[in-house]
Amino acid sequence: MSAIIRKIVTVVEETQMEMGRQVSPPTRRAAAIAVIENPFAGKYVEDLSPLIAIGEELGELLSKRAVAALGIDGAKVQSYGKAAAVGENGELEHAAAILHPKMGAPVRKVLTKGAALIPSSKKRSGPGTTLDIPLGHKDAAFVRSHFDGMEVQINDAPRANEIMVAVAVTDSGRPLPRVGGLTVAEIKGEDGLR
Repeated sequence: MSAIIRKIVTVVEETQMEMGRQVSPPTRRAAAIAVIENPFAGKYVEDLSPLIAIGEELGELLSKRAVAALGIDGAKVQSYGKAAAVGENGELEHAAAILHPKMGAPVRKVLTKGAALIPSSKKRSGPGTTLDIPLGHKDAAFVRSHFDGMEVQINDAPRANEIMVAVAVTDSGRPLPRVGGLTVAEIKGEDGLR
């Protein structure tokens, strides 16, 4: 692994009750977050290919950890998302280099599929920031029940010269969805949209 990792945190959230109603089965989502050294902190660098390679490595590592935390096979994951926060000495393009060019392929490989774009977010912030990971169905972006997000936080990350990188997965959509739209049972899986 080319990334210098200070820590990895895995979070599992299970919702069993919503607005006084039982959620059965409970909805579960997991995120795996790596806190890494930013090799380009504090300086402008034209070639960000080392961060692109780190994104590819972290895509596999973090998605495997998130899926394992749910205790399911990768093929059973229903939605996914990714996010990164750079510390104050980094730039948003550092997060983009990790998240976009090559991270998606290894995530999809772990999940055995993933026709839809992986929703993402990026920000610059300091230790204790909340990272909002957007979520969407992995095979059909128009499944409204899976328009969601997961908040994660690490009390001491990212430090000024670090990047906090997260991959989140779910075994379902939101608890008690009822805003209509395409359902999981109606997915055709032809174009990543429907």
